[in-house]
Amino acid sequence: MFKTAFAAAAATLALVPAVAGAQVLQQRNMPLAIAQEIAQAAVEACATKNFYIAATVVDRAGVPLAMLRADRAGPHTVAASRDKAYTSASAGNGTLAMAEGAEKNRAARHVASIEGFLLLGGGVPVKVDDEVIGAVGVGGAPGANLDEDCAKAGIEKVQAKLR
Repeated sequence: MFKTAFAAAAATLALVPAVAGAQVLQQRNMPLAIAQEIAQAAVEACATKNFYIAATVVDRAGVPLAMLRADRAGPHTVAASRDKAYTSASAGNGTLAMAEGAEKNRAARHVASIEGFLLLGGGVPVKVDDEVIGAVGVGGAPGANLDEDCAKAGIEKVQAKLR
């Protein structure tokens, strides 16, 4: 028994230098000002087409930073935009592509059962290089591809600031 305890202690001590030498993880994050600009630009892009939408921008963890609901946008658009943004940030992919993938792959359809996930176009990740720093979700246009277009317009408005 003593030998077992000694071996366990020795194994634990062998791991200490590796843990002590670990580096701090650094991540880029979505600033509030940019989140607000993205949401505003997405709402404005849809308004030019007479679509009344809600736009939600989340940080890399899917936590909402900014949400705008256009005048005359339905109440359901708020939850839809939030869930699309969360899904996109969490998966690091656009929700339109995810929805199309789920249509082709039966196993992928189960992703929709994850709490807060909405496999419907309109969620687009916000990236700096290849790193996802957040996402925007749009809900309320008369088609998922139109929601996605407005979300992309919001990101394009701030693209130069994402460096």
